[in-house]
Amino acid sequence: MLLHPKYWPSWVAVGLVWALGRLPFPLIWALGSLLGRLGYLVAGSRRSVGRRNLAICLPDLSARERERLLRAHFGWLGVAALGQGVGWGISRQRLARLVKIRNREFIDACMAEGRPVIVLVPHFVGLELGGAAFTGLVHAGVYMYQKIRNPVVDRQVRRARRQYGSVSIERQDGLRGLIREMKRGTPFFYLPDQDAGRRGIFVPFCGVPASTVPMLGRFAAMTGAVVIPTFARFLPWGRGLELIFDPPLADFPSGDTVADTTRMNAVIAARIHTMPEQYFWVHRRFKTRPPGEPPVYAPRRK
Repeated sequence: MLLHPKYWPSWVAVGLVWALGRLPFPLIWALGSLLGRLGYLVAGSRRSVGRRNLAICLPDLSARERERLLRAHFGWLGVAALGQGVGWGISRQRLARLVKIRNREFIDACMAEGRPVIVLVPHFVGLELGGAAFTGLVHAGVYMYQKIRNPVVDRQVRRARRQYGSVSIERQDGLRGLIREMKRGTPFFYLPDQDAGRRGIFVPFCGVPASTVPMLGRFAAMTGAVVIPTFARFLPWGRGLELIFDPPLADFPSGDTVADTTRMNAVIAARIHTMPEQYFWVHRRFKTRPPGEPPVYAPRRK
């Protein structure tokens, strides 16, 4: 079925992404930075979303500083887009050359104790390569997977994420399989920082109420897991990427869902301030508003 002519453009696109991923990383960085900065000029709606998010989340910066940051952010988006195929079929040897792992002792100590681990991974632009490095150099993990509509792209992404033994759990399959894997000692790769719609709860994100999935504390309570905040950061001039493990969250969970979710967002916000140009600002993080609150973003054009 996937060889049907209607999928040939998708195969060409997948092949192109794979081929780009074989380039030297400094060249990917240079081409991606150029592509992203050109994207800043034409991506009007995404540029507007990013501009609005920065005004909300980083109000202490001047308008000129925020605009400079937004341009830099689009450059890093280009690097991430052009480097998407780096992790497709990458060897552990190349991964080890590209990715520097910081503070690995935090997760190694928890794994050695046999404790379940939740790897709290916010949406920084280096996430895809950071995930490959985690599974290839640290430990195979389990993650929730949302099926991609295009079956050719879906097949390739699944293959790439499973190449070092990671396990994917479909979002609609419920939590039983996930909990079972975590209790076996498989770290759970958890990405919690996008708009949760009406199923979320409103807690501060960079000081602004944001609809947030309130599951981190519940997952930790159900499994006895320790939570380790983990961040992917591209290094300048194409020098690769850092995968940074922060200390495990102490006294977590507290048993208070709102307090635990608030704390999670505070941890993410603290790291955003250390590398703001690489957070995923073009997502409509504040799309869902508390009852009675006006919209944050301009309506999308039809």
